[in-house]
Amino acid sequence: MQVISRPLSSGGFVRLFMLGLSATSPAFAEGFNESIEKAMNVGGGKFNVDIRYRFEYVDQQNLSEVAKADMIRTRIGYLTPEFHGFKAFAEYEGNQDIFTNDYNSTRNDKIRHPVIADPQENEVNQLWVNYGGLPQTNVKVGRQRIIFDNHRFIGNVIWRQLEQTYDAVAITNASLPDTTITAGYIWKVQDITSRTIGMNSPVFNIAYTGLPYGKFVVHGEWLDYDNRNESFPTRTFNTFTNSTQTVGVRFDGATPITDKIKALYTAEYAWQEDYAENPRDFKVDYWMAEGGVDLWGFVFKGSFEELGSDNGQGFRTPLATLHAFQGWADKFLVTPADGIRDVYGTFKTNLYGVDLWFVYHDFRDDTGNIRYGEEFDVQVEKKFGKHYSLLFKFADYNSSNPRAFAGNVDTQKWWLQAGVSF
Repeated sequence: MQVISRPLSSGGFVRLFMLGLSATSPAFAEGFNESIEKAMNVGGGKFNVDIRYRFEYVDQQNLSEVAKADMIRTRIGYLTPEFHGFKAFAEYEGNQDIFTNDYNSTRNDKIRHPVIADPQENEVNQLWVNYGGLPQTNVKVGRQRIIFDNHRFIGNVIWRQLEQTYDAVAITNASLPDTTITAGYIWKVQDITSRTIGMNSPVFNIAYTGLPYGKFVVHGEWLDYDNRNESFPTRTFNTFTNSTQTVGVRFDGATPITDKIKALYTAEYAWQEDYAENPRDFKVDYWMAEGGVDLWGFVFKGSFEELGSDNGQGFRTPLATLHAFQGWADKFLVTPADGIRDVYGTFKTNLYGVDLWFVYHDFRDDTGNIRYGEEFDVQVEKKFGKHYSLLFKFADYNSSNPRAFAGNVDTQKWWLQAGVSF
């Protein structure tokens, strides 16, 4: 299936965004947004449009150049009306540089620049058929999003310009009381650089919400990677080391203390070992514990996350939304051979309609004896109604031991982003 699209120019996007912001005024917002929403309803189904502009800057100590990129990502999709229990969805996604492309996209050979993993590509992001005619059951087949819990083991990497989606069959059933069971089989993943990678991977997630203080989850992933990357038939990528079998349990909840105060807590454990044709022999553990409090909308959390190591192999989560974990500077997308212990504190709140987020990380190996570094993260976001948003984000990673693993160097990143979604 070939998709041809002319990307929206930066000037056109800015005009659209400014018009959208003007629509958020009380006098104009309702009519403007409703007219667009009604226009998206066609033939009994619904179009969706999501446009995101982003400027990203990266300064990495071991490279001679800084990275700068400003990009527009466009998604256009259509959901059909339901017919005898069936409905279908198709979505195009494309990312386009505008003025500045001084960065290593992982596909443009600009290796003197730091990586910004957002290549210029056009792709079919989703293409699925869903059948909901069985009691409390959905069966979805095709290219789709799959997200388990907090994205730690399977996610869609929504932060990057190109989304990670899966060619899979996924069955969801809610016939048992307070229980949702999801079972799937993945035969291909389309990653954030638009590569399609073959695999044969059954997965499951069982969530039980009948407990008084939170949700209990059991999940499993048997990732059997192919060695050949199907997007590049003349090149071979060794993905066998990502072939792992993982089983985990998670408990997540909140308990009100007063009307304005509640306790927050999460705990998770997972066990992993080599699987299928992985050439390495290892058995590793994952631990996570988090406690916090929400005081009148001011959220404070203290957290501990450890990805263990064995035989020179760290605990791996190759299908996770990795940007959400171990700092926004993305220094630990692959777990170091000595594992990682991340102790971090988080503060979040909303002031005058602006979301504020501050995080501090202390990174060490899984024994706690080798200090990798520390990181400070800041995010400021303002949403204008349901459809518009502005965001500023900053990450500052300071290395304590450059020899601990390749790429462990001081790194600073910042982003400016504007979004329109209908």
